Amino acid sequence: MSKKPSPTPVVAGSEEYHFSEQIGHLLRRAYQRHVAIFQEAIPDSDLTAAQFVTLCAVKEQQSCSLNDIVKATAIDQATIRGVVERLKARSLIVVSPDPLDGRKLLVRTTPEGLALIDQTVPFAKQVSEQTFGGLNPAERVAIVYLLRAMTRAEDN
Repeated sequence: MSKKPSPTPVVAGSEEYHFSEQIGHLLRRAYQRHVAIFQEAIPDSDLTAAQFVTLCAVKEQQSCSLNDIVKATAIDQATIRGVVERLKARSLIVVSPDPLDGRKLLVRTTPEGLALIDQTVPFAKQVSEQTFGGLNPAERVAIVYLLRAMTRAEDN
C-alpha cells in the first residue's frame, strides 16, 4: 500500500491568511446555502438532501449495495447507514440480503420511494436554480465544470 506524499505548502510571501477566502470555507458556505434552500423548498419536511440523493442513486441503480450507494453519492459509509435506516423506516426503500452473498445487503426503492422521487424532482430542479442564484449561463457552466474537475482530482 503506497502512501501519497504530503503536499508541499505554498509559501505566499507576506500575504495574510484569511479563512473567509479559502476554498474549503467557500465550498462549505455554498453547500450550507444549498441545503437551506433545499429544506425550505421541498414539501416533505422529513426528507433531507442526503436522503433524496440516496433515493435517486438507488432508483438509478435499481438494486445496489451500501458500497454502491457510497460510491454514487460520495456520502461516507457511517452516514449512509443512518440515511438508509431512516429511508427504510419510512418504507421508501427495502433492504434485503444479497442471495449470492449473505454478508452483503441490497437496497432498492419501494413504490412509495419512487413516488416521492417523482414528486420531489420538480422542486429539486428549482433548488438547483435557486442555488445558482444570479450566476449567468457562462458562470453556471464554469462552476459545474470546475466542481467536476475538483472531484475528479480526488480520484487520482
